[in-house]
Amino acid sequence: MIVDLPDTDTGAINKKIQALREEGGAITLGRVLTLVIAPDTEAVLEESIEAANAASREHPCRVIVVSPGDRLATDARLDAQLRVGSDAGANEVVVLRLSGPLANHASSVVMPFLLPDTPVVTWWPDVAPAVPSQDPLGQLALRRITDATNAEDPLAAIKGRLAGYTPGDTDLAWSRITYWRALLTSTLDQGPFEKVESAHVSGLKDEPALDILAGWLASNVDGPVTRGVGDLKVELVRASETITLSRPQEGITASLTRTGKPDSLVPLARRETRECLAEDMRRLDADEIYQAALLGMAEVTYV
Repeated sequence: MIVDLPDTDTGAINKKIQALREEGGAITLGRVLTLVIAPDTEAVLEESIEAANAASREHPCRVIVVSPGDRLATDARLDAQLRVGSDAGANEVVVLRLSGPLANHASSVVMPFLLPDTPVVTWWPDVAPAVPSQDPLGQLALRRITDATNAEDPLAAIKGRLAGYTPGDTDLAWSRITYWRALLTSTLDQGPFEKVESAHVSGLKDEPALDILAGWLASNVDGPVTRGVGDLKVELVRASETITLSRPQEGITASLTRTGKPDSLVPLARRETRECLAEDMRRLDADEIYQAALLGMAEVTYV
């Protein structure tokens, strides 16, 4: 069910939420957190809501979407849309469109809709503030999620995360390489147990997940780490072998090759936004490995 509330106020929206809850028998007791989504444009709004709805099946939550309306309008105006039932997954979705001077007070508008005694996660699906923890919406949250992939300059965006980093920050580019990191780690846990002397990461130029993957390697490898453009692969060089994990750009199966051993095929599809979002909603503590990967990016050589 989708209910539109044009030119309204927070009190009227809350009353309607309560009425819909009573009509449908939905309660907030099962909600484990509040997810605030702050898209900069309408272009990613529906995609973000869809990802949140999918993630809510693992993390039942209230989703509050703060979308810019007419920023140049003279008068402040709040338009709302409520989504429940099949249109909201395991969520209650509250879409707030702020116009005029109200667009500069998003956190004040969001406050009345936060669930009591539940943590808040804030997600910027495209344009993110330079310092998420200092943004008014970021100050409400224990977990702050950005996505360099949708930035105008993805490389600059992921490199800029370090300067504004605060414990509790993360980026979906980091979650997109979870399985890559797991496969590489498990491979290195097998003999001959030699240290990695050098590493190379290549793929699309505008894929920040590969840049932070290279940063993660640089934070763990006592040797040169390079990042190139070309086939999607990671090469790790040890004294007696070279390990290569590669996958077609649009493929779902990767090849793992090691010197002197038969090749093996492993499932490694590109992770969808909803999967990455669900992963980042599982933890609300600081991700020290993510921070180390951001620091490691400074040691990566681009070729």
